[in-house]
Formats: sequence, structure tokens, C-alpha cells
Amino acid sequence: MSIANEIPSLHLTHRFPAGRTTAVVGPNGAGKTTMLRMIAGLLVGDSGTRITLGDNVFRDDRTSLPPHRRPVALLSQEARLFPHLSVASNIAFAPSAQRLPRAEVRDRVRRWMAATEVTDLADRKPDQLSGGQAQRVAIARAFAAEPRILLLDEPFRALDVDVASRLRGLLRTLLADHERTTIMVTHDVLDAVGLADEIVVLDGGRLVESGSTRAVLAGPTSRFAASLSGLNLFLGTMDTSGGVMDADGNRVVGMAAETLDPGTAAAAAFSPRAVAVYLQAPQGSPRTTLRGVIRELEPRGDHALLNADVEDQTVAAEVTWAAVADLGLEIGLDVDLVVKANEVKIYGAASPVSSDH
Repeated sequence: MSIANEIPSLHLTHRFPAGRTTAVVGPNGAGKTTMLRMIAGLLVGDSGTRITLGDNVFRDDRTSLPPHRRPVALLSQEARLFPHLSVASNIAFAPSAQRLPRAEVRDRVRRWMAATEVTDLADRKPDQLSGGQAQRVAIARAFAAEPRILLLDEPFRALDVDVASRLRGLLRTLLADHERTTIMVTHDVLDAVGLADEIVVLDGGRLVESGSTRAVLAGPTSRFAASLSGLNLFLGTMDTSGGVMDADGNRVVGMAAETLDPGTAAAAAFSPRAVAVYLQAPQGSPRTTLRGVIRELEPRGDHALLNADVEDQTVAAEVTWAAVADLGLEIGLDVDLVVKANEVKIYGAASPVSSDH
């Protein structure tokens, strides 16, 4: 899907990869929600706006499809269920509006209620649901429409951490088929790592950075992306003993924030303060020791931020200037990085896609 637009609050040209999930991040007022509303048709834009999905034109100087004719579903932080309809009827709304045969509508409702684990809530009204249950129903309703484009506007923001973590895992499973192009606005780095293949950074209504999730978070070029990636994000797959291992055999141990099977794509998140730097591996058996090469040393007030390349990943450590002097730390030096396992949280990560769809 491609969008090109130039109105006072948004100046953007970008192509979103088909079948993939793109996280859109940026400071408040950057234009993120404006962009989603334009794609959905809730904002029209000026005559210079062009939005296309393959050969299907949503908006250009001659065409402006209304929202109900666009193969788009929008899911926001509020479930916004129809209060007078049951759960099943809410999920049935979009396929019924598409004038599908009743049997097909029933099949979609059953399928998506099962996928989102709300089958036992089928006859309840929205005011009888918890926040997490309502958002599950909203997810089922969005997927039952079988949109070609799914728009997510901070869908977990209003939920507590545990509920958000479970719903993030649910969405990851549902998006794994790569059957739709998904664009997700978020402020949470875990959403980007857990769900997105790509990241777009907006600031002041303009695109300032874009690329794969790993590339942007490992080597941010914009100020906002750098602040978003304040944690180390070590990417790989779950191994049989509960650690995250990358393709080069490097391994980080920690505590899983959700149930993840061996072989599942995963990310270990930890602060630079959780990393100790040695010239030689310390005595004993630290659970996580990574061999790296110092790539840069940056001042951080009374500390230095050391970035080391561990094969194709980057690990940051916060060290005192005294340690820099005592150890003779400098760019190009080989070091051992020891990570405290009790300060590492492991999350499911978006599975990479081998090619564009």
C-alpha cells in the first residue's frame, strides 16, 4: 500500500510492504493518527493526496472512495463495540454489511470467536465485558471483516500490563499468516518488537526514518527512535532451556513475560545498566556472557554508554568513566559482556518474512 500526502499537518510519501506489519512511532502530534484516519477515509486530505493499494485507488485528484468502500478495518485503544448488540452480533456486523451469505457470516463469526477465545461470551452485551474481553471482541470484529489493510491505533494503551501482554501474543498469532497489510501506531517498543516487521518514524508530520525493526532499533538515526530503543533488544529464537539464541549461537538468559515454545521468535530486553564489561570473562559461570567488539563510546553525564557489536547485534552497556580508564576501553577493543539474568525480560517477537508479498 502506498500513501503520498501533503497537508499542513502531514507531508508523507511511503510504501507499506504487502502482507507485513509496520509500526508507526513518533512524538505526540507527529501525524500518526492523522495518517491512519486518511487511509481509513475518515479524513479526505487535499487534491495532492494519493493513497493506493496495488491498482486500487482510494484517493487521488479524481477519486475519493468513502470509508465503507475501502477494504480497511480500524482498531483503536477503545473497543467501540455496538452497545445494543451481543458479542456474536458485533463480530457479524462487517460480514453482514458485505452482504455475504448467512452461512459464510456464521462461519466467520465462529472462526474468529474461537481464534480470539471469546466463544463463551457470544451472548453477552458489551457492558458485561471486562476491558480485555471487549478488546478481544474488537479484534475478532476487525478480522471478521477480512480487510486487506488492518489499522491499529495503540490497541493496548488502555489495558493493564498483563492483559496487554496476552493480547499482544494473540495478535502476533493472528498476524502470522501475513494475509493483510497491517499499520500499527504505538508508543511502546514492545509492540514494535513483538508485532512489527518494519518501523516508520514520524516527526512534525514528516517521515524521518524507516526500515526493518531490527535495523531501526539497533542503529537509530532519529532522536525519537534512539529514545524508543533505550533498552537492549537481543533478537533470536527461544531455545529449549528458556534463553534467546541468535543465528550465531549467542545466548541471553532471562525471565519470559509470556509462554513461548522453543523455536519461537523472541527478544530479550534489558537495560544497559544490567550489563557489566570485562576484558576477560569473569570466574564462575555467568548465565549470559557475550563476546563483543566496542563500536563506540558516548558520554552520558557521569557515565559512558558503550556500544559493542556482538556478531550482527548491538549490545549497550553503561559504564563509569573510572572503568573506562582502568580497563583501557576504546573503540575496536574485544570485551566480554555479562548480563544479569534477573534483569532480562523475554518477549515474543515478530517472525521475519523472507520476501515481499
